Amino acid sequence: MIITIDGPAGAGKSTAAQVLAQRLDFDFLDTGAMYRVVTLAALRAGVALHDQDALARLMDALRMEMPPGRVLLDGVDVSADIRTEIVTKATGAIADSPVVRRRLGEMQRAIAKGRRVVSEGRDQGTVVFPNAICKF
Repeated sequence: MIITIDGPAGAGKSTAAQVLAQRLDFDFLDTGAMYRVVTLAALRAGVALHDQDALARLMDALRMEMPPGRVLLDGVDVSADIRTEIVTKATGAIADSPVVRRRLGEMQRAIAKGRRVVSEGRDQGTVVFPNAICKF
């Protein structure tokens, strides 16, 4: 079962999704953190944020894991690193990338398959999980 929460940045989606997931004993899928991980990886690799070919190569090599409460990039906890001002400012460009959006959507569907998930973020109820049972 999948529940989605869509909305603009800063609207409180993550907080609402975390609380809902906890109350329902569902997993929480923090899609914003996923975009931040890609942003951090691109910045560290010196990839131009609007270069779709370079971003596709970056996505091919990306090793991201999201154990509860943490985010790992290449096996290293980057939970704090993805919340820095430079990553926050650059994430918008990554979130607008068609290549990144498509690839992360595929990852999000794979993560949620067969699980009970509350997923928050842009296009979660329309593009990523159009058949979600509950959409907010």
